[in-house]
Amino acid sequence: MLVPTRRIPSVFLAVAIAAGGFVVGYLVGQARTPSSASPVSVASDARVVGRDAEAPAGAKELDFQLFWDVWSLVARDYLRQPVAEPKLLHGALTGLVESLDDPYSSFFDPTRARILQQDLAGELEGIGAEIGMKDGQLTVIAALPNTPAQAAGLAAGDAILAIDEVATTDLTLEDAVARIRGPKATTVALLVRTPKEAPREIAITRAVIRVEGVTVRSERTPAGRSVAVIAIAHFNPDTVARFDEAIRNILASGDAGLVIDLRNDPGGFLEAAIDIAGAWAERRVVVRERTNDGRVTEHRTSGLARVQALPTVVLVNRGTASAAEIVAGALQDYRMAVIIGEQTFGKGTVQHLTSLRDGSAVKLTIAEWLTPSGRSIEGDGITPDIAVELTKQDREASRDPQLDRALQVLDERMSK
Repeated sequence: MLVPTRRIPSVFLAVAIAAGGFVVGYLVGQARTPSSASPVSVASDARVVGRDAEAPAGAKELDFQLFWDVWSLVARDYLRQPVAEPKLLHGALTGLVESLDDPYSSFFDPTRARILQQDLAGELEGIGAEIGMKDGQLTVIAALPNTPAQAAGLAAGDAILAIDEVATTDLTLEDAVARIRGPKATTVALLVRTPKEAPREIAITRAVIRVEGVTVRSERTPAGRSVAVIAIAHFNPDTVARFDEAIRNILASGDAGLVIDLRNDPGGFLEAAIDIAGAWAERRVVVRERTNDGRVTEHRTSGLARVQALPTVVLVNRGTASAAEIVAGALQDYRMAVIIGEQTFGKGTVQHLTSLRDGSAVKLTIAEWLTPSGRSIEGDGITPDIAVELTKQDREASRDPQLDRALQVLDERMSK
């Protein structure tokens, strides 16, 4: 039995250490429970409930007695007794979801589900990095600003080869997350490989992670014009309100242009991305969602396009993912902004988290999303209009050629 579903941010499980800020959507369909062929004797005090529920309509005939036969063997004959039946059940459900071979679909036992809910509260303990699977490799999606991960030099695109000397080759994303996160003041050792560099081991001391979702500052273009830079760190429940406040202040200040910094933004709520895109794209389609039956749902903004008249540049990099890619893709399709930076992550599927009645949860890929023009960016990402690399040497020297190019472009646009 399923309990009511909820929309949550997913790019990545959490803010402290995550499996990617991913876009969420609606769960399609209804709860169904597999049938059991016949009774089974379980050598324990466990009481099995729900075993005789009807199979889904139209389901192929499957011999679920095999499941109960194995359950019975383990519960009766396994050497190290007693066997914890809840652990058996959760292990089976974990295997069920993992068999999809989808890095973004996961089962969470009650303990991990509680941790996930703590993550969503916006304050937690870890290193401050978002991680995900890229071409089968555990990869840093983003090192969040002012966190231990950033201070240690982690960057988008870094491959994590080992965690405390445990190779990540056979770890699931959730296992990796569980190993990296932990109590503040403790240390985790990561073996990291930056593209074109030799692997290196870094020790990171965990801390309480607090990420400011939206920050605003003023910059001057080469011609001396005042422009506002809005950096969006994630698309969480409070992001839209903070963004709206920033826009009101910018309009009152008379800034001549906008830079929207989505670098290292792993995504989050679909609704937040749609609302924020509405500041430019009034009542237009922001994203299209396609489910497994081929049905396409259009998500339109109800925004008032308050900043449509302001020349806008969007900064992106390899850490720009999911909901952040939705915003960048929509503004690019409508030519409402110039996209500058590096190829984005390429997270083009939709996940939904469903809470189950025992406190566990399932995060399941239920759809793919397309930009307003119908582009799918899954695996490829968004190609910037103007490609500008930010190198390790730039970061060490506190240079930002991507922002510099954005300010130049704003000057060019405002001079026309």
